[in-house]
Amino acid sequence: MPSASDTVVSPFRGFTLREWQQHYRSAPDSLRTTLSLVLGSLSQTDNAWIYLATAEQLEAQIIRLETLRDQAEGSLSALPLFGVPFAVKDNMDIAGWPTTAACPAFAYTAEADATVIANLKARGAVVVGKTNLDQFATGLVGTRSPYGAVRNTFNPDYVSGGSSSGSASVLARGLVAFSLGTDTAGSGRVPAGFNNVVGLKPTKGWLSNTGVVPACRLNDAVSIFALTVGDAQTVAHAAGGYDAADAYSRKNPHTSPVAFQAQPRIAIPDRVEFFGDDLAQAAFSEALDRLQHNGVTLETIDFTPFRELAEQLYYGAWVAERTVAVGEIFEESPVVMDPVVRAIVANGLNYTACDAWRAEYLRAELSRKINLALEGFDALVVPTSPTIRTQEEMVQEPVLYNSQFGIYTNFTNLADLSALALPSSLRADGLPAGITLIAPAWHDDALANFGRQWQRSLSLPLGATRLAMKPEEFMTSAPASAASVRVAVVGAHLTGMPLNFQLTSRNAVRVEQTTTAATYKLYALANTKPPKPGLVRAESGSAIIVELWDIPLARFGEFVAEIPAPLGIGSLELADGRIVKGFICEPWAIPEATDITAFGGWRSYIQSLNSSPVKS
Repeated sequence: MPSASDTVVSPFRGFTLREWQQHYRSAPDSLRTTLSLVLGSLSQTDNAWIYLATAEQLEAQIIRLETLRDQAEGSLSALPLFGVPFAVKDNMDIAGWPTTAACPAFAYTAEADATVIANLKARGAVVVGKTNLDQFATGLVGTRSPYGAVRNTFNPDYVSGGSSSGSASVLARGLVAFSLGTDTAGSGRVPAGFNNVVGLKPTKGWLSNTGVVPACRLNDAVSIFALTVGDAQTVAHAAGGYDAADAYSRKNPHTSPVAFQAQPRIAIPDRVEFFGDDLAQAAFSEALDRLQHNGVTLETIDFTPFRELAEQLYYGAWVAERTVAVGEIFEESPVVMDPVVRAIVANGLNYTACDAWRAEYLRAELSRKINLALEGFDALVVPTSPTIRTQEEMVQEPVLYNSQFGIYTNFTNLADLSALALPSSLRADGLPAGITLIAPAWHDDALANFGRQWQRSLSLPLGATRLAMKPEEFMTSAPASAASVRVAVVGAHLTGMPLNFQLTSRNAVRVEQTTTAATYKLYALANTKPPKPGLVRAESGSAIIVELWDIPLARFGEFVAEIPAPLGIGSLELADGRIVKGFICEPWAIPEATDITAFGGWRSYIQSLNSSPVKS
């Protein structure tokens, strides 16, 4: 692999998914050249990496991706991640690549891709390397690795957070478009907070753990790092899905999309601990002020059960699950393990089966209290971490300071909650500060949709790239879930229009406003009540404003049944190349209709009618 002196800065550094899609649309034959440039910009001397793809491994992925593109006859709508480079925490399997879990003595060559890797490859993504981690994913610090401590991307004197340290680091520096971590106690959130990126910790069981080295099987979740919330949400939908091979995989029980209230109501702990870190405290106070400014109602709740449950993960019988996960290497060759990790794993031998059952009963009781406390709220907001520590401080107090990092993360999986770590601000010392939104299981999209609005309200750079977020990054949403159908509405069903109730009464959720491809014409149909437009594909058309709504799959048929002729539901192409279901019009109605394409959308046309002077 190239050395540090051989590498060049990639022209694609800091690209978001939207920019990658635009790149390949403008240069469809550049796949091989593009990915070679990306791989050539990476260095094995960068200890955020444990393993980089060989030229042969990259080529094999390119050949497979070209085949997928040919099978799709050049259409990339089924390949939303076409040619997008990503990184993987080195406790996940990639066929033919080594898996180490940051323990060389444990290493083996994987026979098959982990399910999440296979899902992402099937949607066009290309893995370029595997990243460093706290050994066996045990730690929130990023320092417990024989490959060296991964340093903070804003100040190398500080820790990067763990255990998914390498994945957060390479993403924050824009070396890849997204990266995968794992999150048992906060390993997908603390590194996000320390490196100014988004960390999506999905509901347990949404993303399969098949092919992932376990830390605590009951509480493990594959997590996603991205520069934007929209990117993280898109990747989660591409990677997720029920997997019968994973005994803990499960299906989303919700038949309707879940969304925040129009005026969100968010809980905050009645007492927030910062361990003397005044800058962290000031940053969280600033975040709360911004939430209120954005229309959020904040109310305090008793945080005692959250805190008690967080303590159970490392200071109770639950630690024995890590002992089981590490298995033979701890029993046969404990000396090859990181000393701190070994001591934590060894502590699991101090508990009996009776202790484990008592711990489970306590977990269930505290979890019930937590979920009851969150009823009526859209989410809980906490600091992603109450403080940050230097590399030197972590050497002096490796266990105590690790525990401090986890007081707002450790309880989440034990209580079966979803979470989203968000950038918040840059502190006075230049280090990032972040907040985390936590909600019940399967509220992932509701968190992400709110998180997109939150990120839009900030003026922060993307990760550590110093690149500003472009306004268009907020225009594209994640794909619809399996429980809903995404429909583009163009006229009387728009927000505030007469037929919008046909969507809202069926628990449909507004996703975004966007435009069609510039190949449509819009007509005001004759003799329709209420007035309705007709959208028709045309060679010399324009981009027309539409709203995208996710309609529960179970309610989609009855919605379609109410659509009168000459309208119907067909497939529409959006400006960014996506294909969605949407309103179309039969050609026989057009001769008597009025061409209103020049208005760019139905709302502008209606407003022009309302503002026209009354004729005497």
